[in-house]
Amino acid sequence: MASDVLNPPASSGRKIAVWLVLLAAAGAFALTMGTRQTMGLFLSALNTSTGLGVGSISLAFAFGQLWWGLTQPFAGAVADRIGTGRVILLGVALVAVGTIITPLMTTTAGLILAIGVLAAGGAGMAGPSVLMAASTRLVPPAQRGLATGIVNAGGSFGQFAMAPIAIGLTAAVGWASAMQWLGVLVLLALPAALVLKGNSKALAAQAAAASGTQALTARQAIAQALATPSYLYLAAGFLVCGFHVAFLATHLPGVIAACGLPPEVGGWSLAMIGLFNIVGSLAMGWAVGRWRMKSLLSILYATRGLAVLIFLFAPKTTAVVLVFAAVMGVSFLSTVPPTAGLVAKMFGTANMAMLFGLVMLSHQIGGFFGAYLGGSVFQATGSYDWVWYIDIALAVGAALVNLPIREAPLKRLVPAAA
Repeated sequence: MASDVLNPPASSGRKIAVWLVLLAAAGAFALTMGTRQTMGLFLSALNTSTGLGVGSISLAFAFGQLWWGLTQPFAGAVADRIGTGRVILLGVALVAVGTIITPLMTTTAGLILAIGVLAAGGAGMAGPSVLMAASTRLVPPAQRGLATGIVNAGGSFGQFAMAPIAIGLTAAVGWASAMQWLGVLVLLALPAALVLKGNSKALAAQAAAASGTQALTARQAIAQALATPSYLYLAAGFLVCGFHVAFLATHLPGVIAACGLPPEVGGWSLAMIGLFNIVGSLAMGWAVGRWRMKSLLSILYATRGLAVLIFLFAPKTTAVVLVFAAVMGVSFLSTVPPTAGLVAKMFGTANMAMLFGLVMLSHQIGGFFGAYLGGSVFQATGSYDWVWYIDIALAVGAALVNLPIREAPLKRLVPAAA
C-alpha cells in the first residue's frame, strides 16, 4: 500500500490510494479530537458528581492538555522509525479506556489519571503530529498542503459531530453513560492503523544513498531545530494557539452559562467551532501552497484577538455567541496546516513527526495554562474577563512573532563517512 501511494501509477488507482490515506488520517483525528474537545460539556456534571470544585477538575483537564503535547514528540519519534500503525493502535486503545473509566473517578488524582494520562496521552499518540506526518509521507509532494488541511478538517468535523452526539446521549442515558459511549465510539479509528502503517526511515535512507550523504539522527535533528530561530518563533506562536484553543474547548460552555444562556447553547457553540473549523482548515490547506505560511499565521492570530475584543463588548445573546463561535471556528485549528507546512519545508519529512511533535508540545504548554487559568480565574473572581484580556494580548504577540520566520529549506543531511 505504501509503495503504491508513494509511486502511484498514472491511473485512477492513484487517487483512490491517496484519498484512502487521507480518509484514514482524517477519520482517526475526528474520533480522537472530537472526544477530547467535547469533554468540557461534562465539566459541570463532574463537579456536581464529585464535589471537587471547578478549579480541581480544571487541573485534570489542564494536565491533559500538557500530557497530550508531551506524548507527541516521543510518539512521533517512534512512528518515524518503528511504524505509525502500532503507535495509532495503542493510542486509540488508551483514549477509549481513559474515557470509559472517567465517570468512575471520584478524586482529583483519579481524574488526572483518566482524563490527563490515559485519554489525553492516547489522543497524543494518535494525534496530529503522527497523523499529519504519515499523510505527508504517503501523498505526493504537490498535495501535501491540501492533505494537512484535510486531516486537520477531520479533527474539526469530529468536534462538530461529537458535541451534538454527546448532548443527545446525555439526555438519553445520563452524562456518565454518555461519556462511556463516546469511549466506545473512539474504537472506530482502529482501522486507520492498517492504512497508515509504515515509517519514514526507509525513505530517508533512500534519499541519503542517492545523494551520497547520511540522514540526520533524531538527536541531530532536534539540535538543529532548537538552534533555528524560525523554528523557535513558530513554536512560540503555537503556544499561544494552545492557550486559546484549550480555554475555549474547556470553558466556553461555562462562559456561556455565566452569561445566563441555556446549557444547550454551550454544546451548539462547540459544534459551531468544529463546523467552521472545517471551512478554515480546508481553506488554509489550499492557501498554504499559494501564500507565505508565516503571513497566514499572523493573520489568523490577529483575527482571533480582534474577535475576542469585539465579543467582550457585544451583548451576550444566543445569536452573538453562535456568530462568535463561528468566527473562532474559522481560526481555531486552521493554524495547524501552515505550522506543519513550515516544519516540513524547513526540515523535510524524515523527522517531521518528531519535530512537529515538539511544536505541538509548545502548543499544549499553552493549552495547560489556558485550561487551568480559566477555571482558577473564574473561581477567584467569578468572571472569565481577565482570561479574555490575557488571550487578546497573547494573540497580538503571536501575530508579531511569526513575521520574522524565514521560509527556506535547511540543510538536512551531513556527508557520509568515508
